[in-house]
Amino acid sequence: MRLVVVGAAGRMGRTLVRLIAEHPGLQLHAALDRAGADAIGRDAGDLANVGPLGVALTADPEEALDGAEGLIDFSTPETSRRLADLAAARGLVHVIGTTGFSAEDETAIASAAEKGARIVKSGNMSLGVNLLALLVEQAARALPAHAFDIEILEMHHRHKVDAPSGTALLLGHAAADGRGVGLGQASVRVRDGHTGPRPEGAIGFATLRGGSVVGDHQVILAGEGERIELSHRAEDRSVFARGALTAALWAKNQPPKLYSMRDVLGL
Repeated sequence: MRLVVVGAAGRMGRTLVRLIAEHPGLQLHAALDRAGADAIGRDAGDLANVGPLGVALTADPEEALDGAEGLIDFSTPETSRRLADLAAARGLVHVIGTTGFSAEDETAIASAAEKGARIVKSGNMSLGVNLLALLVEQAARALPAHAFDIEILEMHHRHKVDAPSGTALLLGHAAADGRGVGLGQASVRVRDGHTGPRPEGAIGFATLRGGSVVGDHQVILAGEGERIELSHRAEDRSVFARGALTAALWAKNQPPKLYSMRDVLGL
């Protein structure tokens, strides 16, 4: 499968290039990065420390997508939205691991899927995290809201720019789905000063940032006299890259639609 890596000079991009080079069923078709990036023109394989691959980084998405079968995209909401339209026009697989989308962005990406793109989008591409989300949904459904409070704690490296993380929101939506409510009406994201007692049924979020933490997530269901904790710790960003490549291979044989990692895993 001929793949384009978006943000190929970044940490995730270099990881993806390395894993594609190691995979017998995948080929690095193009490496895309932002205009003006220092790495433009350099060989993507050299940047990823796997040796030259004959694929130079480009800032031209039209050039990069020409002849490709799919793209792996951990970039920015603006970039992902633009690439989704290009993917739709070409009938490509578009795996989106970008986070921080607005409601308007979400609508635009869903529209691109309806126009011909095979889009797999998730707040976290890790296979383990998506299994965790299913377990959170099941636990939230089984335990009554009046008896168990749900709190979601996440920590990431100091360079992460959005909060709560896309993974925390993924888990929050899973908890809300389990309880049959919308996350927007249940979520509490900031506590400061005299907040009063905790509202029944609230889904709370706590965000930590520091160091080089790849991604830690914990969902706490706290009742009277007992507490259930479901957690996931990412020790290497390759878990996200491997999940994204699994999604791309799966989506290659699917009809145009907006999919989630649950679809990929058959959950």
